[in-house]
Amino acid sequence: MMNEKLISKKKPTFPINEELYSYLSTYNRSIKIPIFYDDLLRFSGSVNVYDKYDKDTLWIRVYYPEFEQKEIDLSLKRMYNILHGDGSEEILENLMIDEIDYCTFGNSKPFRVKVRNILNDNYTYIYVKKADASRVYGLEFEHLLSPNHLNFLIYKDTLIEEHVLGIPGDMFIEESLDSISKAEKQRLSKEFVKFNERSTLRLLGDMRAYNYVIVPTYDFDQVQYRIRAMDFDQQSFEGKLKVYRPQFFKDNFAFVKMVEQNLGKESVEQYKKEERSALAKRLKATGNRIRRLMECMKNDQISTPENVEMLKKELVDYTHDKDFKECKNMGEIIQVVFNFVVRNYESVNAYIIR
Repeated sequence: MMNEKLISKKKPTFPINEELYSYLSTYNRSIKIPIFYDDLLRFSGSVNVYDKYDKDTLWIRVYYPEFEQKEIDLSLKRMYNILHGDGSEEILENLMIDEIDYCTFGNSKPFRVKVRNILNDNYTYIYVKKADASRVYGLEFEHLLSPNHLNFLIYKDTLIEEHVLGIPGDMFIEESLDSISKAEKQRLSKEFVKFNERSTLRLLGDMRAYNYVIVPTYDFDQVQYRIRAMDFDQQSFEGKLKVYRPQFFKDNFAFVKMVEQNLGKESVEQYKKEERSALAKRLKATGNRIRRLMECMKNDQISTPENVEMLKKELVDYTHDKDFKECKNMGEIIQVVFNFVVRNYESVNAYIIR
């Protein structure tokens, strides 16, 4: 476990270029929406939001002038319906915007909108953010190459994301980890190993405990766990390989210790191989879509030349794969990773068939 500061500078926002926007339009990720991120910045007042322990959450609840509030609420209800429904107007009268919160830290500075169905009091959230190319690549990789599907939309410079259900990792560590059974810790250890491997192979960085959620699922008389990323801001930007390996963040030390106590080295290697095989299968199954996304990424610049050079060197040292030396950007780096995963999967299966 390393205690060095892995991320030292704020990541810049990268614009959505024409090629990526065309990809998003082809796969129904781009659609005209009734309100923009900048519209929500025009709030006239705010109050701090505290959790159940009276701790400042670093979110603020924002308010708008009365003559704008109704229009904003209606636009947000329409946005919710475009994301989750068919876009028709019929259900709007059954929806209510309960809260609009603004995050004052982090790169994306999102708005979190609580949408409630007044017929049954069920509610969910949507997030409105400034569009960022690296984040969009992260969202699309998560949708195509993980066990989870993600719903998001983009229009011009505004990004709308659905809420990822689960218990934030830092909250789970603090409130629940010590109380779960040994068998549950063994299952959660397996999932953390797979999540760690998945994040590394996809170059998804900054998976500190508050950037992913724990999803418990009841299966007969036992509880299964899944770990889901919920922040994709640090997709393929940083130059340090450790940023893409959740095990090296001190926030995750409790999970790393749990893995050491509950899994042997052979089990860890087995679960890492399982995750690589799962990724290879998804890469092959998504076919033209992932190939087109990778072409967009290889023609894009979502990092700095310094970070690209640093990551290339670290990956060559770590994997001894000289193909990384020829990479010119992050898209080409991740393509080499994917090629390795698929090549290894095919060679193993060819041996088994023989």
